[in-house]
Amino acid sequence: MAFSLGLRAQESNNCKEVLLETTVGNIKLKLYNETPLHRDNFLKLVNLHVYDSLLFHRVIKDFMIQCGDPKSKEAKPGDFLGEGDLDWTVEQELRLPQLYHRRGVLAAAREPDSDNPYRESSACHFYLAWGKTFTDAELDQMQQRLDTLYGYRVKLTPEMRETYKTIRGIPHLDGGYTVFGEITEGLDVVEKIQLSATDDNDRPLEDIRIIKASVIEEVKQQAKKPVATRRPVRRNTSGNRR
Repeated sequence: MAFSLGLRAQESNNCKEVLLETTVGNIKLKLYNETPLHRDNFLKLVNLHVYDSLLFHRVIKDFMIQCGDPKSKEAKPGDFLGEGDLDWTVEQELRLPQLYHRRGVLAAAREPDSDNPYRESSACHFYLAWGKTFTDAELDQMQQRLDTLYGYRVKLTPEMRETYKTIRGIPHLDGGYTVFGEITEGLDVVEKIQLSATDDNDRPLEDIRIIKASVIEEVKQQAKKPVATRRPVRRNTSGNRR
């Protein structure tokens, strides 16, 4: 079922911020106004305290950390997590090339295409992207994969490619998952979490929990400044990880 909570997307010149107080440190998130359905859904769940006491139940080094399974609140050590959800979905809101999977963005998880042909987002599962860096050759291969998946509708722009080469990210998720916010404080906390030892189901061996999630303030939305780009660096691709 598509997103329905009695909410209507609220237009605003300000960006909402959310604070995640976790057992290993605080993470501050800015929610994008360009994705109002996901923004309002996330704010609704935060205000209902849905995320309080939930675990980061899926953690993959050099990829992402995921939270949002309601069953994780009462989970015992070793319990398999990830299948709990709420009873609605949120319509996909892709905003490429402006919003993409660079390190530090907030995005919505979802069911696979085989069960979810419209790629609607989970009501409550989200992830924070970490990713890795890529070479030009790897990004060329990634572009071919995206062309096959999405019929040439998703293009890695020069800015995106430079980001993925120098800062980290998850380019293979572009075009398939909605990015709806970013980390403004606490990247070091996310880095620590993504390095956690995990079991065979990617659940951390030691529980990492959101103690409390809260809406903390409105921040004035500023025009984006031009991003300084680096001169491309020649890389030896033979030793890079895949």
